[in-house]
Amino acid sequence: MDVIQIEKTCRILRIVIGVVLLVLWFVLGNNWFLLGLIPLIVGIAGWRPFCKFTGKCSFKE
Repeated sequence: MDVIQIEKTCRILRIVIGVVLLVLWFVLGNNWFLLGLIPLIVGIAGWRPFCKFTGKCSFKE
């Protein structure tokens, strides 16, 4: 699988996970689901903080 395709799939997956967690927060009212903002923002921005700070990224910047 192409690296660009994996990158695109990961971004979409992060956005979906973030949206699902935020919907669960809205429905259930549990504040822990607000952590869904993290994958949502990372997915939208395309910035991977773990890769940036550790330099252990499998994708090229």
